[in-house]
Amino acid sequence: MTGLLTFSMNFIFACVILAMLCCTARLLIGPSAQDRVLALDTLWMCAMLLALVLGIRFGSQIYFEAAILIVLIGFVSTVALAKFLIRGEIIE
Repeated sequence: MTGLLTFSMNFIFACVILAMLCCTARLLIGPSAQDRVLALDTLWMCAMLLALVLGIRFGSQIYFEAAILIVLIGFVSTVALAKFLIRGEIIE
């Protein structure tokens, strides 16, 4: 069972890294600002998943706390960027 779990964790790690590379490519060459904001939001989610996978792999609580911080910062930044794209200002 340990061999299967190790293989699964390595496969998940590789998939998340591949998803992060795809999001980075979209972030850099996205045709519009909305595509770039969506790529940045997806990149935040991939970073959170990477922290969770590392937390499961190493059995440490600090990775789970880091994942919560990543999600909170990612959500606030996505909302701020979306509001800026819609209205042109963040603070009313």
